[in-house]
Amino acid sequence: MRTLVRRLSAVCAAAAIAMVTVVTVASPAAAQAGPPPDSMASMGDSITRGFNACGFYVDCTSRSFSTGSSAGDSHYQRILEINPAISGNNTNAARSGARVAEMSDQAQTVVASGAEYVTILIGANDACTSSESSMTPVADFRGHIDDALQVLATGLPDAQVMVISIPDIKQLWQAGRGNLLARSAWSLFNICQSMLANPTSNAAADVERRDRVQQRVIDYNSELEAACAAYGANCAFDDNVVFNYPFSLSQVSGWDYFHPNNAGQQVLAEISYEAGFNW
Repeated sequence: MRTLVRRLSAVCAAAAIAMVTVVTVASPAAAQAGPPPDSMASMGDSITRGFNACGFYVDCTSRSFSTGSSAGDSHYQRILEINPAISGNNTNAARSGARVAEMSDQAQTVVASGAEYVTILIGANDACTSSESSMTPVADFRGHIDDALQVLATGLPDAQVMVISIPDIKQLWQAGRGNLLARSAWSLFNICQSMLANPTSNAAADVERRDRVQQRVIDYNSELEAACAAYGANCAFDDNVVFNYPFSLSQVSGWDYFHPNNAGQQVLAEISYEAGFNW
């Protein structure tokens, strides 16, 4: 009997070790984190530029969730707390209005900066267009992402890359459709009409259009995840944490009811950082 107990104990211990091993392997970002970087750069669009986070229709790069220096919660500031060597080495290569086709050019800028850590958040402008028909095809989107990642892999082979999912713009529509100021801003500034046109309409054509635009964002995010996986151990995808986050109107700019305000940038920094290498 004692022999049987010892054997069962040994089997249980081995199983426990195996489970720990599986859990460890299933978390590549944590396993590959290594020491915190001495420099970083960001790629993307107006979200990464902090557009409308501190003023009326201006970039506020200091409040960027990624490379910002004044928001208090950016990736850069979180790393700075544990690695002072990164001080001042935070390049924001993003451009307001950028679409995925621009990512290779931004990647060249990042390579020139010598960044050891790179964040990428792109795709909102590929789905948020003047009409549904002008959205970027999924295959083209993937091709441009692959091209940009190849630039990084060639120029910065040891850099760690954080790919962040595109926010759910349909969820933003749901949050703001009942708000007169939000609807007025979306119409006045012609914001994301592929999704936000006729915001109060329940007509079948509008419901189906919104569903198709949301599906396009989901498809983009699937390609981002696949491209990151193909890149290898130096790339971490956020597992759609940002896409799944229910942003509220209190976290978007009161100027356009679309871009993250300072509070929105802070929560974006928190959830995306914790989903990545998380030094």
